[in-house]
Amino acid sequence: MDWGKVREQFPAISQWTYLNTATYGQMSLRSRAAVQKHFDRRDALACQDFLSWFDDMEEIRGMIGQLIHASGDDIAFAGNACTGLALFLSAIDWQAGDKIATVRNEFPNQYSAAGHLHPAGVELVEITDFSQPLPPRTRAVIASTVSYTVGVAVDCVRLRELADAVGALLYLDGTQSLGALQFDVRAVRPDVFSVDAYKWLMSPNGAGFYYVAPELRQRLQPRVIGWRSDQHWRNVNALHNGAPRFSERAEKYEAGMIDFPSIYAMGEALRLVLELGPEVVERRVLELAGYLTAGLKARGADIFFEGSNIVSACWAGRDVEPVMERLKAERVLVSMRERRLRISAHIYNNESDIDTLLSLIG
Repeated sequence: MDWGKVREQFPAISQWTYLNTATYGQMSLRSRAAVQKHFDRRDALACQDFLSWFDDMEEIRGMIGQLIHASGDDIAFAGNACTGLALFLSAIDWQAGDKIATVRNEFPNQYSAAGHLHPAGVELVEITDFSQPLPPRTRAVIASTVSYTVGVAVDCVRLRELADAVGALLYLDGTQSLGALQFDVRAVRPDVFSVDAYKWLMSPNGAGFYYVAPELRQRLQPRVIGWRSDQHWRNVNALHNGAPRFSERAEKYEAGMIDFPSIYAMGEALRLVLELGPEVVERRVLELAGYLTAGLKARGADIFFEGSNIVSACWAGRDVEPVMERLKAERVLVSMRERRLRISAHIYNNESDIDTLLSLIG
């Protein structure tokens, strides 16, 4: 694989040693061109062909389905991951004494959503031992596929088993992994799988999606209603004016217009990953993470978790914040979470980037 050719697609990399995809992914020239093509098309045709934009969206749904081993019918577009979480939580008739289970070091979305239900008597519990069953009356398990703080790759199949044992629904947020690590909904069987594509899927803000399992769609009604809620919304010359007649597809949850420019950009990011091969991308990302981990350990670092796309490092008795600021002054970008350096390399990085980081850490 000519990774140097891939690297040329990302202009920011020529100006920065960028090792912070867990905060923001870089966007490729081809994604930018897709956005410009959309705007040029708007000008050329005065938007009279807007229904054909939705045809393009079907192609992008199909690519998402290909990436996660689902059908395009299972995919709804959204501007962020928490839209999918809100829909998921609405599927449950919450009662006082019910529980939501999550994993330690979770993203604030999960804690905030559970906290919002606390006044209704819903309790949040943290899973600390995956060998132990969940407590009775656990109605939902909500977790990220990879911890945003310390990079732990969660055993999602085990989460499904734990949820099944108590009859709970499973929600997963793949924002910190999809685009770098492979994910198969057939193996994990989440009820909802949300992804905000601005990180590892290298897309602009506003590009995101969620998968809704066919079984859940049969009983989960949309909570946002609009002109596209009705299954015959494409008949724009005679739109339905009564209660919507929902389709079986996940697009029924979109309700109205969607962020076309951002989704076109995401489409090109998806094409890039699929052209390279998701397994090739994963292998390269983990190869870079392994190279980084070895270099950090040789410099006395404690690594929280190995074998993930995010590397979290600290040194006994050493404050890492000045380290991060020194790196930034040298145009090397990483981040800090839980008083640890969080370093995240993607396919636009190479070993030279990591060597630059390691030489400055000393």
